Amino acid sequence: MSILEYNGGAVVAMVGKNCVGIASDLRFGIQAQTIGKFQPKTYKINDSTYLGLAGLATDNQTLYEKLKFRTNLYRLKEERDINPRTFAHLVSNMLYEKRFGPYFAEPVICGLDGDKPFICAMDLIGAPLYAEDFVLAGSSASEALYGVCETLYRPDLEPDDLFETLGQGLLTAVDGDALSGWGGIVHIITKEGTTTRILKGRQD
Repeated sequence: MSILEYNGGAVVAMVGKNCVGIASDLRFGIQAQTIGKFQPKTYKINDSTYLGLAGLATDNQTLYEKLKFRTNLYRLKEERDINPRTFAHLVSNMLYEKRFGPYFAEPVICGLDGDKPFICAMDLIGAPLYAEDFVLAGSSASEALYGVCETLYRPDLEPDDLFETLGQGLLTAVDGDALSGWGGIVHIITKEGTTTRILKGRQD
């Protein structure tokens, strides 16, 4: 088993029409053993930027705390919030600094850069993947989640349709993965604000 699958989990970000969404499952486990049933893998950086972290739970927590520290320093120095594209460069640089002993985390970054949706995913050493439709990471990402998202995604989704697509895609995909599940959480980011909904799913 890969160390990235030790705690399981799934994160997906998707672009809509002047909006963007990010979702993750809620399970926290150690291999097949479930430890907790409310452990979102998504983190709010600011009102326009969200971070999803799939991989080893301890590395995810460490990486998030370090990133929060650096974004606070950015806010103090620049007197403004960091935008998603700049935040992606910050994450990429931080991961590459540790390339010889990397964090076992796969970041997914999404947000609104002005009015333009932005999504990005990375590997362990910070190599970015920019996309115009969706990006994902996690133990169920390579098989089920890719297929479901490719089937359900349509360009220029309205916020409610984006929520429906993200939610149904996530729940359908994690149902086939023993290392993730127990419902999900979905954030939809628009110019007006962020809407967060919690999804109930199979609990087995």
